Amino acid sequence: MSGSTATKVDAALWRTAFTLVLGTFMATLDSTIVAVGIEALADRFDARVTDIQWVTTAYLLAVVTAVPTSGWLADRFGGRRVWITAVAVFLLASVLCALAWSLPSLVAFRVLQGLAGGLLPPTGQALLARAAGRERIGRVLAVVSVVPLLSPVLGPLAGGSVLAVADWPWLFYVNLPIGAAAILLARRTVPAAPPVEGRTPFDVRGALLLSPGLAVLVFGLTSVDQAVPAAVPVSAVAVGAAMLVGFVVHGLRTRGTPLIDPRLFARPPFGVAALALVLLGASVFGTMFLLPLYLQTGGRLSAWETGLLLAPQGLGAAIGSVLVARAVDTAAPRTLVLTGIALVAAGTAPFTQLHHALPDTVIVLSLLVRGVGAAMIGAPVMNIVYHRIEPARLPRAAGALNLLNTVGGSIGTAVLAVVLSTRLAAHGSDPPAAFADTFWWVLGFALVAAIGATRLPRPVHEKDRSDA
Repeated sequence: MSGSTATKVDAALWRTAFTLVLGTFMATLDSTIVAVGIEALADRFDARVTDIQWVTTAYLLAVVTAVPTSGWLADRFGGRRVWITAVAVFLLASVLCALAWSLPSLVAFRVLQGLAGGLLPPTGQALLARAAGRERIGRVLAVVSVVPLLSPVLGPLAGGSVLAVADWPWLFYVNLPIGAAAILLARRTVPAAPPVEGRTPFDVRGALLLSPGLAVLVFGLTSVDQAVPAAVPVSAVAVGAAMLVGFVVHGLRTRGTPLIDPRLFARPPFGVAALALVLLGASVFGTMFLLPLYLQTGGRLSAWETGLLLAPQGLGAAIGSVLVARAVDTAAPRTLVLTGIALVAAGTAPFTQLHHALPDTVIVLSLLVRGVGAAMIGAPVMNIVYHRIEPARLPRAAGALNLLNTVGGSIGTAVLAVVLSTRLAAHGSDPPAAFADTFWWVLGFALVAAIGATRLPRPVHEKDRSDA
């Protein structure tokens, strides 16, 4: 069966995957590449670093806002058209960011960039799943899903490299050749995905509850550690949570098609897969938030040196993707995911001992192990879901999966920032101890994910195929 034409991953499918992954790479890289330019932007606009952080925060909030709408847009206008339009808008926003004349204008253009960037991963993933079919999607996802794992590592490296030879606008101009190539290739290599027949009306009420609710919740969590009155983040978290509860109630009661159907999460194994993706996002992006801060504390390492030390996680992710590509259609999903979580936990455990001045060798090996483990979680989990979703529902399922990973990364990072702040206040003159305490939370994320992963399917996918 594996050698048949139906299951062979041919050159045409790899060309499609390469094209679509360019958009994901551009969008996810841009979420981290600007981080190393915060000081340069503060000097350019004569602003405080805390104000410049809005360049990153605005992008994140816009991404969280855009992801839930990706499924409806693909159903209404066709997946390839939406994807190409999102790339074009992203490039336009990149040029506007590079030409920004003030901090408010830069933040506004970053919002536009984030709205377009938020559509690229879920729309691209749905197009890829449709092109690959159920028989091949697992092996293809195992390779392309490594891209989001690489962005937290490559972003600081790329940003540091750009700023070493050019001024800050090139942090945004660097997107132009990638995006232009993606648009040209998409017209030749990505099969058209026509709009869904019997178009459903846009879920206006759901959109007013879900996207703003997520944005307000993330804003509240990311504001906890900033110089704002305590009532601001508390109120934002409460309002955001209430709006999300309202969306769930609306999604369960509406007779129309909700933006994201809450019932999906009650359908095995979607709920367990959702938990795994949320915690994977929290663990990967949380660690890439904590470690650079630790390594650069007191000027120990430069941004470039930090990026080099973090690179082994990217190497580990590449190795893990190769292993998963070979095993995803034969090994039990539960086995792959639990093994991946165990490796992530093993790679995280040494960081709980940062107060003992870990050698760089230990950090490098730990990140390598974490990278391998992280790659073994995402692709099998998404493969399980895509095997149980009919083609017509792929855009909305892809939107839900990507939303979970995005929200997990943003909320997990925000929670860890709050924990780190409280531990720094508690330890005072011993920052490494504060970082070590915070990494216990990252380890806790992995343990909770392991408990949930025990509910994943044990057989490969034969039952899924017969049920479909």
